[in-house]
Amino acid sequence: MDAARIAELLHPFLGPAGEQQLTANDLEQISTYIDILVRWNSRINLTAIRVPEEIVTRHFGESLFAASHLFPRGVATAALGRPSDRISAADVGSGAGFPGIPLKLWAPGMQLTLIESNQKKSVFLREIVRSLTLTDVNIESARAETLPSASFDLVTLRAAERFATVLPIAAALVRATGRLALLIGSAQLERARSLLPERAWAPPLPIPGSHSRVLFTTL
Repeated sequence: MDAARIAELLHPFLGPAGEQQLTANDLEQISTYIDILVRWNSRINLTAIRVPEEIVTRHFGESLFAASHLFPRGVATAALGRPSDRISAADVGSGAGFPGIPLKLWAPGMQLTLIESNQKKSVFLREIVRSLTLTDVNIESARAETLPSASFDLVTLRAAERFATVLPIAAALVRATGRLALLIGSAQLERARSLLPERAWAPPLPIPGSHSRVLFTTL
């Protein structure tokens, strides 16, 4: 997909004036990612979204919106109060790699674990990591509940089918000083609060271009 068009589509997601811009390398990697995703999606069901421009806005846009808030460019530290190259992150139920891999593209120094128990999807994730020559990326072909608790500074969760079951499991992976970041529908906000009553939450941030999607993070 054309890099200029990708940049145009992603502009609204990267700050109020799009000031946090993507580099030429970022755009090249996103283009490669889309090409591989479309090709694999014809064989296994990675995403119901088939149109490349919708993949850009629905998947990359939402993921990079989260990345720009968690790891603001031009700022020495991430939202967790430390440089991004000292942060370990996990993406629970990573599926086609969102938001985990876009977060890694945005903050390449972070240590990333993609947790995906579906073997075919895990193979796809390995192909993406290899094709984009990403380093410090670990793919766990296991269920999240089998991993040691309190292992990560940042844990992300998006589009979970069994939200009430998966959310406490994801929260258990977060270190005491870490954060949980959810990309969810606004109708799930109260459910998240009730499932994790001990957590303090930041105000939800609306995803640009969406009527109901939000970024919801713990403090």
